[in-house]
Amino acid sequence: MSGFKRFLMQGNVIDLAVAVVIGAAFNSIVQSFVADLLTPLISAFGGLPDFSSLKVTVGRSNFMYGNFINAVISFLMVAAVIYFVLVKPYTHLKDRSAAKVGSKTRDCPECLSEIPKAASRCAFCSSQVA
Repeated sequence: MSGFKRFLMQGNVIDLAVAVVIGAAFNSIVQSFVADLLTPLISAFGGLPDFSSLKVTVGRSNFMYGNFINAVISFLMVAAVIYFVLVKPYTHLKDRSAAKVGSKTRDCPECLSEIPKAASRCAFCSSQVA
C-alpha cells in the first residue's frame, strides 16, 4: 500500500490531475466560443451550418450521417481555435524566450571543453582563446 501512496504523491500524477481539471474547465470556454461566436459568424455568410437532418434510410434504419458531419465540423473549429489562440502564440513566445537566453558557454578550440564565453583562457588546457 505504501507504493501506491508514493505513486499518488508523485509530482507527475498531481500535474496530470490538475491538467485534466483545467482542460475540462477550458473545454466549456472553447465550446461556448465555437457555438456562440464562430457558428453564428459562419451562418451569417453561408446560411445555418446544420446538417443534422441529412440521413440515409436502409430498410427501417436511419443512418444520420448529418450528425457526423456536424461533429466533424465542430471538431475542426475547436481544433482551429485551440491552435490559433493557444498553441501558436505559446510556441512563438517560447521561441522568443529561448532565443534571448542563448548559450553562456562555448567550446575551447584546443581541448573542446566547455568554457564561459567571456573567458580569455581555457581553464582546462590554459590555451588562449579569442
